[in-house]
Amino acid sequence: MPEGPSVRKFHHLVSPFVGQQVVKTGGSSQKLHPATLQSLWLQDAQVHGKKLFLRFDPDEQMGSPGSHSLPEFLQQGAQKEEDVDPELTLGSNSQKISAGSTPSTKSDPSGFSAPEYLGDSPTAGGRRWLQVKFGLFGSVWVNNFSRAKKANKRGDWKDPVPRLVLHFGGGGFLAFYNCQMSWSPSPVVEPTCDILSKEFHRGQAMEALRQAQPVCYTLLDQRYFSGLGNIIKNEALYRAGIHPLSLGSLLSSLKLEALVNHVLEFSTDWLQGKFLGKQCHTQIYQKEQCPAGHQVLKEAFGPPDGFQRLTWWCPQCQPLLLPKGPQELQGS
Repeated sequence: MPEGPSVRKFHHLVSPFVGQQVVKTGGSSQKLHPATLQSLWLQDAQVHGKKLFLRFDPDEQMGSPGSHSLPEFLQQGAQKEEDVDPELTLGSNSQKISAGSTPSTKSDPSGFSAPEYLGDSPTAGGRRWLQVKFGLFGSVWVNNFSRAKKANKRGDWKDPVPRLVLHFGGGGFLAFYNCQMSWSPSPVVEPTCDILSKEFHRGQAMEALRQAQPVCYTLLDQRYFSGLGNIIKNEALYRAGIHPLSLGSLLSSLKLEALVNHVLEFSTDWLQGKFLGKQCHTQIYQKEQCPAGHQVLKEAFGPPDGFQRLTWWCPQCQPLLLPKGPQELQGS
């Protein structure tokens, strides 16, 4: 799924529509009935880690529509965030308006398995927040639709179909692709764990990394590093010179501090690059050689009962730190 910097960019794309009323809805989602958003007002937009939260209310409470504008550096090229894989299309009618379809329990084409809230009204029981969790090729488009970049395996040129389309009273619209949506109460905010929050707590992050488990496991734990994904994990470990399977309990405070610094620095630079329309520059992720010219290794690592993620590392620049004594290295 998109990492923290991408979701922050999505938030900036959505923010100008805060204060406007939804006048028409569309999209392929059958689990979340798009028509339930008809006539609601988008009152707030927040981002927490890898999730985007949108608050909708039945009455206008925010002042004049369109009062939120994009930062100047987002005016150019603000119509899209990430290209969507054309093979992840959800159907053939990309602009079909939802008017009377019923909720469904069909499997989600994006691969998500978590259930979505299917209440009759998004404002029932205080569920005013639409939680949006993006898939690997998830994106948000403004006043435009994603187009196919290449033919799929069957040779068809089919445009990706948005999961949700929201047309607003101000004349513009938002299209959400490859995402899971569910109604929820107010989002639980943990800014001290969000790697792109000013309130991120370095000391708390250091304590988490000191666990007697491979640091690559801890980095992807959203309880401690909300918004951190596989790209940031690989880049931060390489730049800190730490083997992904090194136990955090064996690393010095200086090493752990360097790792946290690289997480924050790379994440911030990536976000700023997105605002300027620049591609993310990686040194180790999906590379065959590291910047020093050494061969890069690749393998899937993860907790025994958790998700396995592909990891790239340089065995020369990132030597494995072995424990002193007979105990075995966890996760190796």
